[in-house]
Amino acid sequence: MSTMVYPREEKLEKLTQEEIISNTKLVIQGLEALKNEHNSILHSLLETIKCLKKDEEANLVHEKSNLLRKSVEMIELGLGEAQVMMALSSHLNAVESEKQKLRAQVRRLCQENQWLRDELANTQQKLQKSEQSVAQLEEEKKHLEFMNQLKKYDEDVSPSEEKEGEASKDSLDDLFPNDEEEHNQGMQHPHNSAAVAAAQQGGYEIPARLRTLHNLVIQYASQGRYEVAVPLCKQALEDLEKTSGHDHPDVATMLNILALVYRDQNKYKEAAHLLNDALSIREKTLGKDHPAVAATLNNLAVLYGKRGKYKEAEPLCKRALEIREKVLGIDHPDVAKQLNNLALLCQNQGKYEEVELYYCRALQIYESRLGPDDPNVAKTKNNLASCYLKQGKYKEAEILYKEILTRAHEKEFGSVDASGSPLRQTSSRPLKLLQIS
Repeated sequence: MSTMVYPREEKLEKLTQEEIISNTKLVIQGLEALKNEHNSILHSLLETIKCLKKDEEANLVHEKSNLLRKSVEMIELGLGEAQVMMALSSHLNAVESEKQKLRAQVRRLCQENQWLRDELANTQQKLQKSEQSVAQLEEEKKHLEFMNQLKKYDEDVSPSEEKEGEASKDSLDDLFPNDEEEHNQGMQHPHNSAAVAAAQQGGYEIPARLRTLHNLVIQYASQGRYEVAVPLCKQALEDLEKTSGHDHPDVATMLNILALVYRDQNKYKEAAHLLNDALSIREKTLGKDHPAVAATLNNLAVLYGKRGKYKEAEPLCKRALEIREKVLGIDHPDVAKQLNNLALLCQNQGKYEEVELYYCRALQIYESRLGPDDPNVAKTKNNLASCYLKQGKYKEAEILYKEILTRAHEKEFGSVDASGSPLRQTSSRPLKLLQIS
């Protein structure tokens, strides 16, 4: 009989997969040979049984044949197990191959993901540069509009138009910008951004995705495409509420944006509801003295002012002023803007003493922090002169108007004469004073 050699048990644990497969094949070959040998012996025993006459010898051969049959069955079982092991090995090889393919796909996806991240970073840089260019163009546009207004000083104005202009209420369109616009401007001018101060003081900064969405909404609103802007805001608001919950600063920011769109559509009731909701969220999540709360209060005051509710708007504006003074400091340019808002609200109520106080303080802040050539200085002087005119203080108003014109002339043409009057006039007609809007 052939003998089978099995690997030592202490070495089985150290075998590799290839060695196991090789040994299994050897075992299968040995079992096949052993099976054939047993079948040959069994066949010879059966032939022997036919030739034997004695019962005792026949019984002995029968026992041996039974033992051989059992041995053959065990060998067949071993062969079956060995074949299962071979099939399992084949399956494991297929699994390993698939695993390698998946790893290759993962590496490729990681490379593609890194490429997309790089592309996103480049796109964000381009977007920042574009926003800076837009802000710069806006400043140049404002400057050109101001210079265009100066050219109108030589034109005659009928007394009826002057009287109508004096009788009308001051416009609230130039009030302090909303907090989202303010934050976008802060990317180029940090001292003009209360949202930046919010990030420093309260640890909350408006996410970039909301700033981008705000710019998109403003673009649609400026084109009059409210049917696109409003659903866009509502969908973003719904997504934010699902992911972050209703009482979250990002939800308040989105409510502010939607309120401004409604305000542009003259839907003041809906806008007021949204702003009050945003105010409640920001007070709850950021604290009552947070700059974002001041921005929402200011937006609400602007809304009331547009509806002619100056008494309701005044305390909101005063509270916003207190917050800005506390967080940003009493001589911050944003405080001066808030003072301008408050002065305009008081002026529409005939509180001229308070108006003078607020304008003078705002003017002092602008001149000390931004310099005498900043457009806000001329604008505040013009507003103060308008207040003087309404009180009949013509000399004080004349001084301010001359300062505005002299400064503009010096900036544009260079020099003035000893009396402070411009050396050159573009027209022989007498100079008329107009209120700068």
